[in-house]
Amino acid sequence: MMVVVVKEKIITSEATPQPPLTVLSFFFPSDSPKSQPQVDIPVSYHKAGDNTRTKGKNEGMGRGKSRMKITTKKVLVVVFFILSVVSLVRFLTITNGTPSSFSSPSMFWTRTNTSASSEIPHSLTRQNITSSSANLTDKEFQFLTSTISTRIPCNLLVFGLSIQYLLLSSLNAGGTTIFLDDNPEKLGPIRTNYTRTRIYKVEHHAASRNAYKLLKHARAHPGCAPDQAGSLRLSSCKLALTQLPNEIYTLKWDVILVDGPSGDRFDAPGRMPAIYTAAMIARAGNVTDVLVHDIDRIIEMWFTREFLCEENLISSKGKLWHLRIRGNPNSPSFCSSAKVQII
Repeated sequence: MMVVVVKEKIITSEATPQPPLTVLSFFFPSDSPKSQPQVDIPVSYHKAGDNTRTKGKNEGMGRGKSRMKITTKKVLVVVFFILSVVSLVRFLTITNGTPSSFSSPSMFWTRTNTSASSEIPHSLTRQNITSSSANLTDKEFQFLTSTISTRIPCNLLVFGLSIQYLLLSSLNAGGTTIFLDDNPEKLGPIRTNYTRTRIYKVEHHAASRNAYKLLKHARAHPGCAPDQAGSLRLSSCKLALTQLPNEIYTLKWDVILVDGPSGDRFDAPGRMPAIYTAAMIARAGNVTDVLVHDIDRIIEMWFTREFLCEENLISSKGKLWHLRIRGNPNSPSFCSSAKVQII
């Protein structure tokens, strides 16, 4: 039989070494002569161990409670967030389903007229006024509508066509509005609710590159003088638009807007004839407000100063000039001041 002896170094308060503790100590009582002396472990040691275990247990329980509190707070925050989102979605749904008491400009097209004229080749509908394209800035368009508002109901002639300009027809619902454009199909199908709104397709053949030649021709040719306005349709002036609908020549126009053709390329049709024709029509009437857009471009500036005259400039906004022309069909010249010097 083999006996395994486990040696352990025991440190006591006495200086003399103690015999090692053997396995036989577990089989003999303490009063046995064969028993080994026992080591007294202070009570404070046991208490300290108990306290340490108790403290560790309490700390573990505390951390558990803390984690529970943190988890509960997170759950409450998530629930509150979900409820807030649901409430917001319901609120927005209710709001969008409620009709607004304010109407946007496009709402003007909701009015209908069953006696629409068969002369209207295109139409203006609310659905068409959703394009983001606009010829004028917001301030320029506000300036334009404010000017027209002082004359409505009126006879309004517009050289050019855009989604933005279709709103002018509703603004001038009690008057006559006519659009002249070389490409009205660019807006697609249009239907108007106003019998006095018409859109005509016109051809422009004068390219922007010929602007200077045409200006020299107008200065030298007697048929281009303003006292020839009465016979504009029969004019021999190269700047005169003679193929327009008859009502363009017969009506007295209160407001004329020139923003077409595009004139944005050297070989593209320019606005020289449109500006000249607007000047001739205005002088044949009483008092006409003429507005010219893109006045920052050299051709528009040249011909506006030449035929509409800077002395008639009332106000401006951005690239839009507002000139007021008083009827004087017998005047031999357009402007009282010297002619524009082109350098």
